[in-house]
Amino acid sequence: MSLSPEAVATLSGVSTATITTVLLKKGLRNVWMRGTKPLRPGQPRLVGPAFTLRFVPAREDLATPESWSSPISTRTAIEAMPKGCIAVVDAMGVTDAGIFGDILCARMVKRGVAALITDGVVRDVEGVLGTNLPVWCDGFAAPPSVAGLTFVGWGEPIGCGGVAVFPNDIIVADQDGAVLIPQASLDHVLAEGPEQERMEAWIVNEVNNGAALPGLYPMNAETKARYAATKK
Repeated sequence: MSLSPEAVATLSGVSTATITTVLLKKGLRNVWMRGTKPLRPGQPRLVGPAFTLRFVPAREDLATPESWSSPISTRTAIEAMPKGCIAVVDAMGVTDAGIFGDILCARMVKRGVAALITDGVVRDVEGVLGTNLPVWCDGFAAPPSVAGLTFVGWGEPIGCGGVAVFPNDIIVADQDGAVLIPQASLDHVLAEGPEQERMEAWIVNEVNNGAALPGLYPMNAETKARYAATKK
């Protein structure tokens, strides 16, 4: 799935906090991926379709350095990543084995991958930062992935940070972490997200001007009428 430039531009102006509110109103509560923190403070908000990768617990006969040369490896998966995708990796929340290091992240940059998101950790953190690949993860660790995980595939449904992620679901990540927009909900978020941002900006301005919260947030009928008048 490719996102239109217009959709990317719209979502780039909508915070992950706002997206969770918009989806909550639609009945979707579990869209924020736990453990996905920006590796570098100040990373810009990024938007892209999910390219999924999955690890399972380490098994001694499979999780070996030799497995890095297997046809089913993180190396091969990276070569399948399309430009503009966001790699979303199910690392089962394991935080003592780094799934990707500087070399793999450097190759992702060369392939035009927009970002890496995982509920696990990276290794070679100084080198990863040096690649300038935007990363959202749960920290960093020195041991390699095979010390705690077995890589089993890509391009299939995964769980990342307790959220079900399907290939080509839409991912938005900012300083609050990473959220998922199901493909079927994309048009809804594109329509409602910018309006939610405008409304909340207006509310903040009212607060800064001394307004009390009751009747303002959430809006009562009178406040809704005042807000509607500003849009005419």
